[in-house]
Amino acid sequence: MQKRKLGSGLEVSALALGAMGYGKGREIDDRPQMIALLRAAVDHGMDFFDTAEVYGPWSNEEMVGEAFSGMRDKVKIATKFGWDIDQETGEHRGGVNSRPEQIRSVAEKSLKRLKTDYIDLFYQHRVDPDVPMEDVAGTVKDLIAEGKVRWFGLSEAGAGSIRRAHAVQPVAALQSEYSLWTREPEDEIIPTLEELGIGLVPFSPLGKGFLTGKIDTGTQFADNDLRAQIPRFQGDARTANLEIVDLLKRMAKRHGATPAQVALAWLLEQKRWIVPLFGTRRIERFEENIGALHIRLSAADLAEIDAAGFRTTGERYPEAILKRSGL
Repeated sequence: MQKRKLGSGLEVSALALGAMGYGKGREIDDRPQMIALLRAAVDHGMDFFDTAEVYGPWSNEEMVGEAFSGMRDKVKIATKFGWDIDQETGEHRGGVNSRPEQIRSVAEKSLKRLKTDYIDLFYQHRVDPDVPMEDVAGTVKDLIAEGKVRWFGLSEAGAGSIRRAHAVQPVAALQSEYSLWTREPEDEIIPTLEELGIGLVPFSPLGKGFLTGKIDTGTQFADNDLRAQIPRFQGDARTANLEIVDLLKRMAKRHGATPAQVALAWLLEQKRWIVPLFGTRRIERFEENIGALHIRLSAADLAEIDAAGFRTTGERYPEAILKRSGL
């Protein structure tokens, strides 16, 4: 699989696989199948994988640790700190917590759950307004000096926070939502990353499935599916947003590809330091997605997408989530 460089010398596969969708409850019913999928991804040449202590808490990290036991030298594992989780009980108390003592506790316990003695990329999951970014970056800097962490990352951080963190400890990567229907990072975030030499790991590169072309006006979501609450998936907003899917379908037909592959190929064309992070529970979808690496969008294709002037209708999260996450 092709490789790409993020920041601070971190080189990874050109696409990354996120384990969040493999289960965030205390128990993962199909754990053996999800472990098999993670291992199959390595067989396909992927080496960059994403989890977090909050996914569970902690079952997801434990699953990832089991999946890569015995092949640690073949993978780069990213995990995250930053939510207010009781380190003894796993209770998610709501809100964020990036106090230095919490960061250290998360690091130590993540290392055990992941069955490793170092974390490749340690993200702050959300900015904590009550803890100076300099203290957060300084704590991770100490963990790097101790050999427990190799690279520092941020998630959903603004340009000001990125600059403050980077001045203390170089930031290797920012994880943030970016896709053909979430283009806000182009305004300020991407120019900041380019200036500072920081890579971008876009999550939801397929718009939570919308850009695959498999969702239409008649699609119904289960009550426990977050998309049932997301404004851009609702009613008139969904109808308006199908405009970009129609464009992807036309372009996919020209390239002998799928809409998902074109959407990922578009992201890969934006910057050489962008590594899209997707999630899937099925090996056939995994193989479809990595097929995007063989799609070459021409200058005319990219110009056609830009000329469409598409802008998504509706917020990307319900208002309650936006407020809780400080977004």
